[in-house]
Amino acid sequence: MQKTRVMLYVTDVERSAQFWQDYFELSLVSKTPLADGSQNVVLAVSAGTELSLFSRQFIEKYSPEVLDNVPSLMFFSDRFEELHDELPGATEIVDDNGQLAFGFPDPDGIYFAVGQATA
Repeated sequence: MQKTRVMLYVTDVERSAQFWQDYFELSLVSKTPLADGSQNVVLAVSAGTELSLFSRQFIEKYSPEVLDNVPSLMFFSDRFEELHDELPGATEIVDDNGQLAFGFPDPDGIYFAVGQATA
């Protein structure tokens, strides 16, 4: 497998893209216009992983069977404590079997996790 692309269905693609760029420093890979006038925005998480943001309205019209598919994602960061302090709505840091982690909501209120990167 060369690459993994995780598709997220969001209320406001631009706002969500800005959120991921601001807090996680993800770089823009592409913006593609879609049939309904919305855009698909792809952001690079790492060399082999991308987030692909689609409007929920677009998915509801063209692929309603996947609209409520929400992955449970954990990102590992060496900026762990800094992210915890910066992210709005970050939960308490917990020790999960030796892995420090916390949760945070995106602009749509979907929770993701951040784990402390280890060497």
